[in-house]
Amino acid sequence: MSVLKMAEEAEDVNNSSGDSSKESYEILESWQETAGHDADKGKAAEEGGWSAPILSLARKASESLTSVSGNALRSAAAVSVGLSGKQQPATSENNPPKTAVKDHMAVERSNLLNMMQLSVKVLIQSAVSLGRSLDSHSLPLQQFLVVLEHCLKHALKAKKSFIGQNKSFWAPLELVEKLCPESADIAASARDLPGLKTCVGRARAWLHLALMQKKVADYMKALIERKDLLSEFYEPGALLLEEEGAVVVGLLVGLNVIDANLCLKGEDLDSQVGVIDFSLYFKDPQSNESHKDDGEMTAILDQKHYIEELNRHLSCTVTDLQAKLDSLEKANSKLIEEMAAATDRIQALEEEQEQLREENSSIKQSSERRVEVTKQDSEVELETYRQSRQGLDEMYNEVWKQYKEEKRIHQELQKELELQVGMKQEMELAMKLLAKDTHDKQDTLVALRQQLDEVKTINLQMFNKAQVLRSCTGPLGAPNTHAARAAYVNKKSLVQQKNEIITQLEEKINQMGSAMKQMDERMQSSEQGRKEASEKDQDMKQELTGKVEALQRQLTDLDKHCAGLENQLKSEKEQRQDLQREIHRERDTTTQLRTQLQQVGGLEKELSDLKDEKKQLQKICEEQEQALQEMGLHLSQSKLKMEDCKEVNKALKGQAWLKDDEAAQCKQCQKEFSIARRKHHCRNCGDIYCNSCSSNELSLPSYPKAVRVCDTCHTFLLQRSSSSSS
Repeated sequence: MSVLKMAEEAEDVNNSSGDSSKESYEILESWQETAGHDADKGKAAEEGGWSAPILSLARKASESLTSVSGNALRSAAAVSVGLSGKQQPATSENNPPKTAVKDHMAVERSNLLNMMQLSVKVLIQSAVSLGRSLDSHSLPLQQFLVVLEHCLKHALKAKKSFIGQNKSFWAPLELVEKLCPESADIAASARDLPGLKTCVGRARAWLHLALMQKKVADYMKALIERKDLLSEFYEPGALLLEEEGAVVVGLLVGLNVIDANLCLKGEDLDSQVGVIDFSLYFKDPQSNESHKDDGEMTAILDQKHYIEELNRHLSCTVTDLQAKLDSLEKANSKLIEEMAAATDRIQALEEEQEQLREENSSIKQSSERRVEVTKQDSEVELETYRQSRQGLDEMYNEVWKQYKEEKRIHQELQKELELQVGMKQEMELAMKLLAKDTHDKQDTLVALRQQLDEVKTINLQMFNKAQVLRSCTGPLGAPNTHAARAAYVNKKSLVQQKNEIITQLEEKINQMGSAMKQMDERMQSSEQGRKEASEKDQDMKQELTGKVEALQRQLTDLDKHCAGLENQLKSEKEQRQDLQREIHRERDTTTQLRTQLQQVGGLEKELSDLKDEKKQLQKICEEQEQALQEMGLHLSQSKLKMEDCKEVNKALKGQAWLKDDEAAQCKQCQKEFSIARRKHHCRNCGDIYCNSCSSNELSLPSYPKAVRVCDTCHTFLLQRSSSSSS
């Protein structure tokens, strides 16, 4: 439909320019001349299968393109004049230069558009005649690329550089990479191709790759929609900036039915000269008759090939029907065997069902008993566990209270022990101070005794002197001389002083003796107190050690008792977990039994379904036997041929040509398509395969030459041809 729309747009644009008279030359219309014969042949043979709708589209497009062949002749003749008109000024006295330039640009656009229509038409015709596959040696394909290059170069702005002015359409094509991200692979491969040195070569490589990808129309459409970007590269009035650009894009859509196998290695794309060869599009009118005769001959040959192919199809269908009859008989025998096996299976299932019912009832009773017993046991064990837990809690609380009381007593004893230790230290300090005082007083006694001895010696000396003085005095006891009297007075005073000193010393000695006695008494009392304190200390230590040992024994006993209680708790917890597990197991068994009961119900339903299926199979078997008998009695060769023809027509109508956009990977090997792995249509089934999966070629009745087919169609056609020949 897209080809028809674009062809109608092209026809409207060309009809708007006005009708023109026929020239001395006319367009080569070999396909149009044989269109009547091909149409008659297509009505009889449904256009040879899957290719009917696509061929009709191509023919309609070619007819719409040939309707403007008169204008194409004029435009083709004026291409050279239009292209060379840039060097000659088109000014006159009446018209201003601007209108002349506009008319000149319009003529160039119409010429290029007409040439594009002719090149697309001839390219489609050659592709249809050659099996929709073209290579780089195809002359119509080369001329199409030249015309497309002229369209892209039309009114292109020249870039100024040090060497000079340069016109290259590679810069506009680089915009496609930004507008269509999927074209990045094409642009990258065009840049990286070895041997390309100029921008023109890269642009030509880009066109080759886009044509192989069948995306030329999509990329050009995206390009002409951004006229704001194209205005940087093209002058006003360029083909891509006007309405003719949209028509060119519409013509390019028709090329999606063509498979192009172009090899870029070894091609000198930099130095190719883009010259249009008009000999492909013109011919002498006298050669029309010979082309008509050739068309009639080709039509007759095609009809002959079609009849031969139809006969071969009929023979193949007869053998296929015979094989179907054999297969139906075998299927009937298999159905009978399956029915017997099904009856045996039904009986076995019934027996299994009865056994399952008995087992189910016994298992249900035993499970109910076990559930009741386990429930009672679990309840009793839970009650005992609760009671033991309460007793253990009470014992634990009592032990804890005793432990706290013993701890408090231990702390009080510890405090009393600390007080006794403090008192002992104070007593030791007091004893040390008393010992020091006694030592000091003993020293003073020794000193006083020494002084007393000295006083006694002085007294003896004084006494001796007194006796000497007495001997020197007279009978009256008075001194004879004055000196003796003075000595006597001094002596008396000295004696009195010494007597006083002696009395004082004796008093001091008496006081010191009493003090010594008191000190001795205090020493004895302190010694007795120290001994009593040490004895009390030892008694307290012994009592404390005994109490501490008793408390430690009680603590160890309590720890052992707590450990035993913890072990009992652990054992009780484990027993509880075991009971819970057993309860879960019993629940699982009950659920399994319920599911088994449900399965038994399902088996009963399945048994009833199998019985119904058995009845249906018996009915089908009887009906098939009757149908086979009727077919064996009433079928004849004429009816077989008619049925074969109908089946062939249905098969041919059912096949469809798969579009390129609908296939992203090969149908056989499931590999993704890319630039290196291209798409190829099978001419028999219409599906798309890669080159390795569709490399076989066979001659088909709808094609004069051997065409590409897939591996499965190749094997099928070979088997069919071998069976028909045998």
